[in-house]
Amino acid sequence: MSVMRQKVKRIWQLRLLLILITYHLSLITLLSSCGPDRGFFRLEGEFRGFNQGEFYVYSTDGGLRRPDTIGVKGGRFTYQVPLDSAATFVLVFPNFSEIPVIGASRAKVEIEGDASHLKEIEVRGTKENDLLTGFRLKVSEMMPPETVREAADFITKHPETLASTFLLNKYFVQAPTPDNKQMLSLAKAILEARPGNKRIAALVRHLEGLQSLRDGATLPKFTAIDIKGKPISSGDLYAPVNVITTWASWNYESQNIQRQLRRREKEKGASRLRILSICLDANAKECRRLMDRDSITWANICDERMWDNPILATLGLSRIPDNIITDSQGRILAHSLPVAELNKKIEELLK
Repeated sequence: MSVMRQKVKRIWQLRLLLILITYHLSLITLLSSCGPDRGFFRLEGEFRGFNQGEFYVYSTDGGLRRPDTIGVKGGRFTYQVPLDSAATFVLVFPNFSEIPVIGASRAKVEIEGDASHLKEIEVRGTKENDLLTGFRLKVSEMMPPETVREAADFITKHPETLASTFLLNKYFVQAPTPDNKQMLSLAKAILEARPGNKRIAALVRHLEGLQSLRDGATLPKFTAIDIKGKPISSGDLYAPVNVITTWASWNYESQNIQRQLRRREKEKGASRLRILSICLDANAKECRRLMDRDSITWANICDERMWDNPILATLGLSRIPDNIITDSQGRILAHSLPVAELNKKIEELLK
């Protein structure tokens, strides 16, 4: 009987040992997994032809408060950032090529490809990134009109995705000559699929009220607090020529316009040329840093709400860079001019 008890005891000891081994193996697997920590988004990748160096990353919808740097060593990189909700990240390479990545909390995304063929870089790991990679690869050899058609088709089929919001901005909002009717239709489709998307809701309001932003119309009235805590309003734009611009730390062209306007203001005088800028950064400190760097002294509005800034919808501004030129009576003389035409128009008006 005692022998039998000993056998049963040994069997239960072995079973217990197997349970413990299984538990520890599961724990080791969990701890050694390469997934991101709770509340983080991880980006990993490998580039052929890019052994060592760095590239930049910024977010268009608040995933990062300021642009950041990602280092590459031995052709590989790892980047992890705190993230509570889905956000859009844009990778910027030394040749200024950009690749969008959709980030999510506790998600890991992998990037792989040849650095000399950035259009063919693959971003994998989540459904949205798989969809966006499929789109990028499909349009990599297409002409612009075909690409725009494909972007519209993507948005129509996947309006609930952040990828669609990114494509709407890239191919329609930022287009040199936007098709407002098509843009409004696509924006409404996204808003119907994601009613809580404040940026798209603001864009829909902007497009529906775009008739106010036309040459010859009167600039809508507005009031705000600038980055120095001083009140600013449409009534302060009383110079012969007034320019309102949008800019951001993550958009080089808009910063270049700021610097050119600074030179214009110095040449013409602040009494003849008055400037107001709206910064779409999520971090006012970064806005102030760049203002100091470029010696920008005129009023800047930066409420850290990015595209949710209500003045953008009031004035009909939805791009970076964007601009409005008015006279001393608040009459709109021109808007949404490319930098060369903006300079030419200012020179013309101040002769």
